[in-house]
Amino acid sequence: MKSMLRVAMLVAGLGIATGSVWAKLPAPSEEAQAKAAEAKEKAAEASKVAAEKLAAVQDRVAAAWKVKAGK
Repeated sequence: MKSMLRVAMLVAGLGIATGSVWAKLPAPSEEAQAKAAEAKEKAAEASKVAAEKLAAVQDRVAAAWKVKAGK
């Protein structure tokens, strides 16, 4: 009987906790939106630079492999 009560209390507690998860946050301010857009642009640029560096390294490795393989 005690275990059923514990399970019921656990389910009730989880139900209450889940309700707070579905609460909506207020919309971000204009300043926060601008800051997020700037961060997104910065991340995109960093990703582009990283991709270019990776491609350059891959080209060097391929060239070295071709020289070593005698092709």
